[in-house]
Amino acid sequence: EKVSAFKEQAPDPRPRVPAAPMPLVIVCGFPCSGKSRRAAELGRFVREKLQRKVAAVGEQSPGAERSRVYSDSRKEKELRGALKAEVERKINQEDVVIMDSLNYIKGYRYELFCLVKHAQTPHCLIHCDTAVDVCSSWNQQRAPEEQYSQEVFDALVMRFEAPESRNRWDRPLFTIQKDDTLPFDAIVDAIIHRKAPPPNQSTLNQPLSSTNFMFELDRVTQEMVMTILNAQKTSVPGDLITVPGANVKIELTRGLHMAELRKLKRQFVSYTKLHPTEDIGQIANMFVQYINRSLH
Repeated sequence: EKVSAFKEQAPDPRPRVPAAPMPLVIVCGFPCSGKSRRAAELGRFVREKLQRKVAAVGEQSPGAERSRVYSDSRKEKELRGALKAEVERKINQEDVVIMDSLNYIKGYRYELFCLVKHAQTPHCLIHCDTAVDVCSSWNQQRAPEEQYSQEVFDALVMRFEAPESRNRWDRPLFTIQKDDTLPFDAIVDAIIHRKAPPPNQSTLNQPLSSTNFMFELDRVTQEMVMTILNAQKTSVPGDLITVPGANVKIELTRGLHMAELRKLKRQFVSYTKLHPTEDIGQIANMFVQYINRSLH
């Protein structure tokens, strides 16, 4: 009886991963909500259980420096651009990329979604849904040089736009409370076994211009909402309110609450996405005119 010279090899117990750009995991949440802890837990699981490399992208600055950045819209925009560029550089065939940052702007998360569509790789979002008072307590427990200032902390909490699973750029969405255990198997299923979102015309032909427009649209309108809210503290009906980037003023015929301003912003963003302007510099004027028409 002949015996084969080749022994049958035992199957490799490690999950098989396709040779394609590896997935992006986006972690978001309030300041000091446990994002870095969750990113570390997931990174350790991927390295030990999946035997894959992990590329971490995040803010390395001390708390005082972060406070200076997040109190200056220009510096904050530069930081977001640098983080996004690093993510784009690190997406490859070997690593799972974990982005550990606030990622609090819906338009910015949409930019990252367009990036993974262009790279044809899966992604998922982990939302550290920790209560504000707990986050504030954790911030105070940090060393003084690692803390956010209270003013910046409060502003970031107010500006945070919670992810919604109905938005395609926010799903698959895993919402994690402070005492939860990460659903590792579900996350792996989402980023390893799920197909990448198919590229569309905008991500194939104009990946930067389309995402920049969405980012600017969301950023400008959000800044204007906050300016209007603050200006009303010292204004009365009949005053004209000046907002950054616009040469048209808001005719304040009555008070505007946060809920109404957010509704106006959502309506304006939805309309403008369907009818984009070629001049991004006109977004502020267009939003002012939209608000003025709504008040009359």
